[in-house]
Amino acid sequence: MTDENIEAQTGTTEAKPAGMPDWLLPDRVYDVLKWVALIVLPAMATLVQALGPVWGWTWADPAATTINAVALTIGVVIGASALKAKASKAE
Repeated sequence: MTDENIEAQTGTTEAKPAGMPDWLLPDRVYDVLKWVALIVLPAMATLVQALGPVWGWTWADPAATTINAVALTIGVVIGASALKAKASKAE
């Protein structure tokens, strides 16, 4: 892919070092992952843990723990990505 193709796709003409992406995740993907990690998965874990005893789900606690672990992992990864992006902008 040539620089002209990149400029046509992104609509930017900023000079960037060769082979160096200005992002690791597109903004939209980052926003969706953040929303999933901070809102959706913890809400699902709470729902599973709250309804488990009511419906006799013996697997509710392990499932809620697993969902929370996935949410935490996503949160750590996108947080580290945000810190790295912030550090690279400061340079």
